[in-house]
Amino acid sequence: MIDPAYQRLGLPLTASPYAVLRAAVRALHPDTRAVRGFRIARKRFYRQMLCAHAARQTAGDSSTG
Repeated sequence: MIDPAYQRLGLPLTASPYAVLRAAVRALHPDTRAVRGFRIARKRFYRQMLCAHAARQTAGDSSTG
């Protein structure tokens, strides 16, 4: 099962890890990105998005939803 947050990014299967990271950063509200106390949570979110994308590429799944 694909993470719903990853699905909302709407990335193609061929997206690079850098493109996934950029989309994940843009998905967060600017106020959320500005709070220094959320840094660890933001990094965890980015890692989860990268892992979900890697798992999708490994599975060869071409659907985004």
